[in-house]
Amino acid sequence: MDGRVEKIFVGMPSKIGEKGAMDPMEREWETAMFKEEIQGPVWVGTTHIEGDGQADLKHHGGPEKAVFAYSSEHYIYWNKSLEGASLLPGGMGENFLIDHLTEEHICIGDTFEIGETIIQVSQPRQPCWKPARRFKIKNLALLIQNTGRTGWYFRVLKEGKVEKGQTLRLIDRPFSQWTISACNQIMHHDKKNIPLAKELASCELLALSWRETLLKRVETGIEADIQKRTIGPNE
Repeated sequence: MDGRVEKIFVGMPSKIGEKGAMDPMEREWETAMFKEEIQGPVWVGTTHIEGDGQADLKHHGGPEKAVFAYSSEHYIYWNKSLEGASLLPGGMGENFLIDHLTEEHICIGDTFEIGETIIQVSQPRQPCWKPARRFKIKNLALLIQNTGRTGWYFRVLKEGKVEKGQTLRLIDRPFSQWTISACNQIMHHDKKNIPLAKELASCELLALSWRETLLKRVETGIEADIQKRTIGPNE
């Protein structure tokens, strides 16, 4: 199934908010979530799109998270389900706004040709507390995670220029069983299904961080602190 890059967004880290504010949601924080739409061709490299950056290089960016993609359909859902919210394209911090494709259509290892580049799906996004801080909705990261409307990351196999409006042409699908939706279900909902976690962890094209998390579950039963990731300093 092919899709289309409807819009492309980039942005560099900046500090927002007020130092020492009483309300945690108003305190100063650093983020690159506030991205701007760009026109014309842009260079897509192995670690990031030209003009794009990350405030937290430990958890964002790098070869396995070079490009973050989000479905345009989800903005319709969020604005209907979140009373008083106004989430516009680019609001989730995505680089590629994609139409015609969602987490149910995209699989780990899916390889697409777009413009001069070749990109490959590496993992679902695991939302952190920053979207919640941006929109002042404390449980937004949990809502993103629990609804499965997470978006996904691409690694870049061939660098080159991409332009909005171009088609994502699927050229390889080695793991049709591992949709982004299926991965999210295993990671966040079916936590006691150890055989399934072990099977997903063996997928060689799944990002290493995801494989390590799943293997830790298999070997020790220990889970990461979801509260720290999704709520964090917003509490």
